[in-house]
Amino acid sequence: MDERGLPPTLPFVRRMADLLLRERVPDASVGKHWVSRFVDRHDVVVSKFLRKYDCQRAQCEDPVLLKAWFERVQATVQKFGIVQEDIYNFDETGFNMGIIATTKVVTQTRQPKSRKGRPKATQPGNRNFVTVIEGINATGWALPATIIFEGKVHQSSWYRTGIPKDWVIGLSENGWTNDEIGVRWLREVFDRHTRSRTVATYRLLLLDGHGSHLTPEFDDFCRKNQIVWLCPPPHSTHLTQACDVGCFSVLKTAYGRLVQEKAELGINSIDKPDFIQIFQKARTVALSEKNIKNSFRAVGIVPFSPEMVLSRIRARTRDPIIIIIMCITPEGFPPVAVAQLVVNTLS
Repeated sequence: MDERGLPPTLPFVRRMADLLLRERVPDASVGKHWVSRFVDRHDVVVSKFLRKYDCQRAQCEDPVLLKAWFERVQATVQKFGIVQEDIYNFDETGFNMGIIATTKVVTQTRQPKSRKGRPKATQPGNRNFVTVIEGINATGWALPATIIFEGKVHQSSWYRTGIPKDWVIGLSENGWTNDEIGVRWLREVFDRHTRSRTVATYRLLLLDGHGSHLTPEFDDFCRKNQIVWLCPPPHSTHLTQACDVGCFSVLKTAYGRLVQEKAELGINSIDKPDFIQIFQKARTVALSEKNIKNSFRAVGIVPFSPEMVLSRIRARTRDPIIIIIMCITPEGFPPVAVAQLVVNTLS
């Protein structure tokens, strides 16, 4: 797990040990101090505190972390003989059901003081939170969607909306994912819909390190079913996750505009059946074959091209450093010389 971008915590190791033990002895559990003694017995492992990075430090180190990420992806693909047809990304995104999209409008140039600022639009009242789990393949197709509603009981009206039969609707107390839902998605959606389409032997699943995405049960199922997972550096999904980079922003914009159209027609409430119908239309726009392929290209995974990401990072991080040094440089020291000094330091 360390090599795949997510060193396991001590509780994670304990849960994994319990899983392995229960394969032999049902309902058994390791002792209270088993993990610490396990670490003491094996010289090849050690327990350390994770380092926390502030935002500025993370920005400065992004190129190094991202280069290591791409090296990890390349090494994994070569080690397991993974082909691009077997590369997937999955992630989740949240919706407030009645939130419209930000858009330009035509308004008066002169307005009373009480109306100054940005114009406002009335939004449908329902802001219940919904989570959607999506999985996409590097060749341009998407797995069936999984929708997580807040609640405890399924309603028959949800299934009279024309929802595709292979979509999954789950429930949680707050509309968020949890450990159980994460494993269920892996078994009932990912494995079920990708196993027969596997070209080589192993499937590569790229995911972030969110707790519900990677539990001991999740890892155990992957290990037993030729699924290799990899996690990018923390807080880098806007650069490394195809779902985040090219799909979710389009999805939310399309959804928000469709909600806005409802509001303009006088519909002031969006319920769960409405959400399903609107989401289906927005998803068709966002998860097109072209958009999915472009998303994997933008994150440098397929085709494999780290420079797609690293070049953007270098462009963003260089200028702020030069500006800061120029501000604190004594008068008379040419700014060009400062810039060259920074470039030499970074190269």
